Amino acid sequence: MDTALPANTFSWNNLGDIQLGRPNLGPMVPVVAYRLLRSTLWEMLIGEFGPEKANDIFRRAGNLTGKEFCHNLLDKNLPFSEFVAQLQKVLKEQRLGLMRMESMDLKTMRFTLAIAEDLDCSGLPCTNEVVCQYDEGFIAGILEVYTGKEFKVIETDCWASGARVCRFAARLIEDAS
Repeated sequence: MDTALPANTFSWNNLGDIQLGRPNLGPMVPVVAYRLLRSTLWEMLIGEFGPEKANDIFRRAGNLTGKEFCHNLLDKNLPFSEFVAQLQKVLKEQRLGLMRMESMDLKTMRFTLAIAEDLDCSGLPCTNEVVCQYDEGFIAGILEVYTGKEFKVIETDCWASGARVCRFAARLIEDAS
């Protein structure tokens, strides 16, 4: 008997009523709790599927998260510069990171953005690799909902690679080369 959930059964409502359920502890948790969940889940996925498939699963999960995040926490009707400012504000409020748009070309839809104090990796030991595949999908999902076009997002710098910010290059899928 297959007990797997059908694809894309996630709903924002599945997050529950956090105020009702956590009246004393509130909505925020320590970074260590998130990283324990993320790291052990990633380790299990690597053991089960290998690193390439595990990274793909993390990207796809991040993409779904980014889409839901955009639909539920951001105003998609704002002009792009105001949307970016709102995204920066919400990312900071949610303690996900401090985002800075380093370059943007609205004509070609190419963007470079950096995230300092990234939830996934800031403070990790240097392993000379990028580890924020979830964030790649998250950013791509947000951009897709806002623009209505698919994006490929690649992390080019990461705390784990020795940088002190995570830097991402975003390109339209048809222009992702």
